[in-house]
Amino acid sequence: MSLGECAMKRILDLFRRSPNVHFGPLEQQVLSTLWARGSATVREIVDDGEIKLAYTTVMTTLDRLFKKQILNRVAEGRAFRYFPRYSRAELEKAVVGETIRQLLGSNAGAASLPLSYLVEAVSEHDAGLLDDLQRLLDQKRRELRSGIQADHRSGDRRSKETQ
Repeated sequence: MSLGECAMKRILDLFRRSPNVHFGPLEQQVLSTLWARGSATVREIVDDGEIKLAYTTVMTTLDRLFKKQILNRVAEGRAFRYFPRYSRAELEKAVVGETIRQLLGSNAGAASLPLSYLVEAVSEHDAGLLDDLQRLLDQKRRELRSGIQADHRSGDRRSKETQ
């Protein structure tokens, strides 16, 4: 794992400690079970005994997650076998990304206030994360500059070719 990946993981871990507003407790419990098992039918989850809920409650929860496009399912006899569509890490990254996009909104001028809250929350939790955040910002700036320079170079080549 690179330095940037380690830093991003630590920062994302801070967000993961926040309550998950996108999934209810039953959905989180069922998702955790599916990530651990890989796939399952309603009967397998209920018979496993780890989740102590009625068959119909598990069935409804799995169906809700399927309709939210979090799970895939295939017919297996008269039942469905459910599979997570995303790994835990992929889903957490998407949830955190969406949360940040909502915080920043569409008005770029108003984005500085939520960013200042982010910096404050990170520093209250772990001041070392600020260093990680700075490294990630520096790395992203370098990537963006490299991309812009590459775009300019390819544009220069195209304009020479058309002359």
